[in-house]
Amino acid sequence: METSRSQSFFLDLKLREVNGFRVRKRPYMGNDSRGFDPIGAVAIEHDGEPSPPMALSFCKTSKNAHILTLADEAGYVTLTDTRKKLLDNASFQENAEKAKLTEWVAHENAVFDLCWIKDDANMLTASGDQSIKIWDTQERKCIRALIGGHTGSIKSISCHPSNQELVVSGSRDGSFAVWDTRCSKIVHRSCVQPLSIVQEAHTSSGRRRCRRGKAESMSITSVLYLKDEVSLATAGAVDSIIKFWDTRYLKAPVTQACPKSESSYEEKRLHGISSLSQDLNGMFITASCMDHRVYLYNVLQLEKGPIKTFSGGRTESFFVKSVISPDAAHILSGSSDGNAYIWQVDKPQMDPIVLKSHDGEVTAVNWCPSEMGKVATCSDDFTVRLWNIQSSCYSNIRSPSSLRKRVRALPRMEKRKLFSDEPSNSKSNEDTNSHTPITIPEMRTPESQKKLSFSFEVKHDLVRTPEAEDRSPSSVLNPPSSLKRKTIRDYFPVPNNKLCITKSSFPECTYQ
Repeated sequence: METSRSQSFFLDLKLREVNGFRVRKRPYMGNDSRGFDPIGAVAIEHDGEPSPPMALSFCKTSKNAHILTLADEAGYVTLTDTRKKLLDNASFQENAEKAKLTEWVAHENAVFDLCWIKDDANMLTASGDQSIKIWDTQERKCIRALIGGHTGSIKSISCHPSNQELVVSGSRDGSFAVWDTRCSKIVHRSCVQPLSIVQEAHTSSGRRRCRRGKAESMSITSVLYLKDEVSLATAGAVDSIIKFWDTRYLKAPVTQACPKSESSYEEKRLHGISSLSQDLNGMFITASCMDHRVYLYNVLQLEKGPIKTFSGGRTESFFVKSVISPDAAHILSGSSDGNAYIWQVDKPQMDPIVLKSHDGEVTAVNWCPSEMGKVATCSDDFTVRLWNIQSSCYSNIRSPSSLRKRVRALPRMEKRKLFSDEPSNSKSNEDTNSHTPITIPEMRTPESQKKLSFSFEVKHDLVRTPEAEDRSPSSVLNPPSSLKRKTIRDYFPVPNNKLCITKSSFPECTYQ
């Protein structure tokens, strides 16, 4: 059920820009890895057989944030209490048994991604068996299965920011699908089929063939439901391009973003993306690229390409993930060299903090949303390690999110200009240096702040704002006076890409 909110998403985001992030700030961390103490490690094994961990995620609510969910190649899901004191002299297997809350077999195949929903009451799991399952974690019972949308392993899933009945998934078959978990056939109420499917979303029409006659990899490696609640971001294994889609009109991406490097097109095209992540307030997106870099994008300045670049780790497989912290202050990434790396977003030129303990490729990583300083990393050495940031690493240097609080210090006349309905004549200074601080776009009060319901219909009669005439993505936060809300797609020209679209119709579809 879609949560009711007293104000629109646009107003809420605008208030964040004026009053600062509503996210607990993580202090700046120096580049001395001694400030990071491993607080424990657990082994991943079942009946004495080790299994490589594939995905992990802390619970989302503050009361359950200490619970870490692990998914592995054997199809198991394990819930671990990270507040349990794990002894240094104990084996990893003993620590795992001590911290384990519960576990069960979720799929008869590897679980590649998972997602907590409904205030941690339910959990989604995506598997190599081409299905997504919805679990009641208290009963360890599958209450719904999303099937029939993909013909390959499902590599990534993401839920709608406010209506968590809506899910997007990306598959190895090159497609992504949009689902409504309330919609099922009468005959099989526990089975759900997709609302829409986009085939070959990241495959060019002239893709090459390898010696065996197979097309080069077109897998969708990561999907994100963006905070504007109607837009999607997708990334694939074939290139380093992030595509952005409007869920109401999925015939073509509305815009895209990619690194602006000096390398040739052929070199850039072959550098796939292993993962995408977004901060809690939706201002930034990170892309972990196979060129061993992590790129940071501002969703309001996509046409500029990445505003920051972070290097130091090794991304040699699509299992290596990175994730931005909820307050957008740091980026945590796995690496193929057996280490994990943490960068400060405002200082990408500094050497990253290196977390050393694993004996194999570090794959999935995650930030604890509520317990400051706690992170988790997992590796092909069949272990999951927990880390704590010691207070000795903290300083008073501001995080990127705290920079937004400077808006409150503007003189009164500048505050008036900030909320003026007249278009501003000032030109934004473009980022010529990737190391410069992140610029904050000028915001204006929208004429209408009414919250609209989610819709898949295409809006053709939308009125463009002054910023839209300049094709400025910053106008995403300035909806027109019309009741029909605009999204990121309305501010970019739609390319003439020919994509294969299939839409499922449900004459016997019922909502429960």
